[in-house]
Amino acid sequence: MSELHYQSLSETCRQLKSGALSSVALTRHMLDRIAAHDSRLSSYVLLLADQAVAQAQALDQAREAGEPLGALHGVPVAIKDLLFTRGIPTASGTTVMKDFVPAYDATVVRRLRDAGAVIIGKTQLTEGAFGAHHPAIDPPKNPWNLDHWPGVSSSGSGVAVAAGLAFAALGSDTGGSIRFPSASCHLVGIKPMYGRVSRYGAFPLAESLDHIGPMTRTVEDAARVLGVIAGQDPDDASTLADPVPNYTAYSNDGLAGTRIGVDWSYVRAGVTPEVIAAVEAACVRFESLGAQICEFTMPESYKVLVDEWGVTTGVECARAHAEYYPEHQAEYGPDLSGLIELGLATPQEHYDRLEQIRGEFRAGLDDVLRSVDMLLAPCMTSLPPTTREMEVTVAQDDARAAFIAFTAPFDYSGHPTITLPAGLSDGGLPTSFQLIGRHLAEPMLIRAGAAHEAELGAQPHPDF
Repeated sequence: MSELHYQSLSETCRQLKSGALSSVALTRHMLDRIAAHDSRLSSYVLLLADQAVAQAQALDQAREAGEPLGALHGVPVAIKDLLFTRGIPTASGTTVMKDFVPAYDATVVRRLRDAGAVIIGKTQLTEGAFGAHHPAIDPPKNPWNLDHWPGVSSSGSGVAVAAGLAFAALGSDTGGSIRFPSASCHLVGIKPMYGRVSRYGAFPLAESLDHIGPMTRTVEDAARVLGVIAGQDPDDASTLADPVPNYTAYSNDGLAGTRIGVDWSYVRAGVTPEVIAAVEAACVRFESLGAQICEFTMPESYKVLVDEWGVTTGVECARAHAEYYPEHQAEYGPDLSGLIELGLATPQEHYDRLEQIRGEFRAGLDDVLRSVDMLLAPCMTSLPPTTREMEVTVAQDDARAAFIAFTAPFDYSGHPTITLPAGLSDGGLPTSFQLIGRHLAEPMLIRAGAAHEAELGAQPHPDF
């Protein structure tokens, strides 16, 4: 099974359905890889080895019996450890919740299983899905360079997929937590429109900002996983009733007539030359595919939301942790504790003012997206920094705000995004960019992403 672990999820699923591959053999192969490599990478917090093999056996038997097979039949995938798993601990990156065992599965977990995915394990994340890992936890390492930041908060999900320790993983995004690890680990990440994917059974960081989405190595794979987890859920009143399209049924006919907006002052503000170059190269690539690059101006209100993202997040995070904080404050790390304290100290009128600005920004962005089909921007201000450099950034409020300038605004607005790999830098680090779409425009983002991916060509994998 040499290099099988780096095949696309979609191709692997086709082989499993045809009988060319056994889910049991594939699952054991993946478990062997995790045993061989994850001691260096620390992507998993919990392996579900026995359960995964049993699930794979049942799926192989279903195929042999001629039963209908799901969209993810037999493929080992991972889930971020803030997604509830019935009878299995869900620690959410904390120590205070290490013994919390949910009585039910998160909706997205159930939907993965119903689609035939083999859930092989739960991935590590920062404490409470905020900015830093709990001091007692060994953080995941970027497989492209162990000294560099893997992105947060879905750090383990990004590392596991990039290193060939899972074919896909679910992450969550409140201020950039699907996009940062996707960008840092050279993955495709979709942050769906708010309400497109149920959050039922996901421990929240900030409920009005949280999004759940797939992280994969190809656009087709991300589209396939999104199609499984998307859709209305009676257990989550925020989910949308709109039908879920076939996200994998995108056209390969180029992008003629597509208008892509770029605000160059936004793209270049505090951004390193390598990242700007990746955006410029993406524009050239899209133009070669028939798209038109159009200049626009970001609504100015995004700056307030970026600067005060911690206020909204802190208020909502304090609500989420009321059962544990402040009674168990000593068990919290300083970063998450500081966020909760900020939330507890924030007057209601301050939070309400930010909600008003959120509405103004969302309306302004909708106005822009009436004249273009999607927007193009960086995900991060730099290539993946070293872990030490990122520790300094997280500790400084101004630096942290600058770093989320390309991510947090679209969590506030709820617009869908897709993060796309853009090749490796001269130093071997991943480059990336993101596309931002209209409401429920995931199909358009997927189509544009697939066209970019095909034009960019096959990409290397980390040496693991």
